Amino acid sequence: MDEKNECCCHKTKERSEKEYKDLINRLSRIEGQIRGIKRMVEEDAYCPDILIQVSAANAALNSFNKVLLSNHIRTCVADDIRAGKDETINELVNTLQKLMK
Repeated sequence: MDEKNECCCHKTKERSEKEYKDLINRLSRIEGQIRGIKRMVEEDAYCPDILIQVSAANAALNSFNKVLLSNHIRTCVADDIRAGKDETINELVNTLQKLMK
C-alpha cells in the first residue's frame, strides 16, 4: 500500500515523556470523573447533580481534545507540510469536521 492510501489507523506517534504524562494524567482524571458519575447513578443521586458532573466530564474531554489537536498540528501536521505531504491538510480538515459534529 503506498503512503498516500495509508489508513490513518496504522499511523503512530512518538510523544515526548512530558506530553505522554500530561495526556495520561488528563485521561486518568476523566476516568475518575466517569467512575464518580457511575457511582452517583448507582446511589440514585439527584438528576441535576449528575448532569452537572457529566458536563464537567465533557469539558475535560474537550480540553483533552484541544491539547491533543494542538500537539498534533505543531508536530505531525507541521512536519508533513514541511516534507511536502499536502494530504495531511485534508486529513486535518476531515478530523476537524468530525470533531465539530
